[in-house]
Amino acid sequence: MAGSNGKQKTVRDMILSLGLIGIAAAVIYLFVPHDTKAPDIPRVDYSIELTTARRAASYPVAAPEGLPDTWKATSVRFRAHEKEHWHLGFQDPDGQYVAVEQSAENRKDFIDAASVGGHATKVTEEIDGRTWTRYTGGRYDALVLEGTKGSTTVVAGTASFDRLTAMARALKTS
Repeated sequence: MAGSNGKQKTVRDMILSLGLIGIAAAVIYLFVPHDTKAPDIPRVDYSIELTTARRAASYPVAAPEGLPDTWKATSVRFRAHEKEHWHLGFQDPDGQYVAVEQSAENRKDFIDAASVGGHATKVTEEIDGRTWTRYTGGRYDALVLEGTKGSTTVVAGTASFDRLTAMARALKTS
């Protein structure tokens, strides 16, 4: 039975190797720091981009006014060559993402892109005399305002509808 002794050695060696790999993985896991806290995203000043967008766009560009300092602007861009696409991203007081998106692009395509695949619900909200439609089912929930002087406005993100509504309520086009 010379063959069975060789098979036992091979199985035993394999089990020892797996054990050593497991110990090495455990040591690495224990000594590599794990940061479970979300990264601190720096606040951005969007005033210059807002002024530029308001001068260049064919529609009234919206930005929030009067939000508390607990809302942090984190990203901004205006792309005139991309159907005058205005983007303004925020981190809300709960650390969730909220974006203001506007464009003169085809409404259906723009809403699909801004809500990342969301679909209109039958729920609407009256905010400052304008009717916003709720969108769900995509990566983000969204509030959509259509037909505002050649553009579509979308407030979307991972935040709750209460936070999305607070952002939509703060939007001004002055």
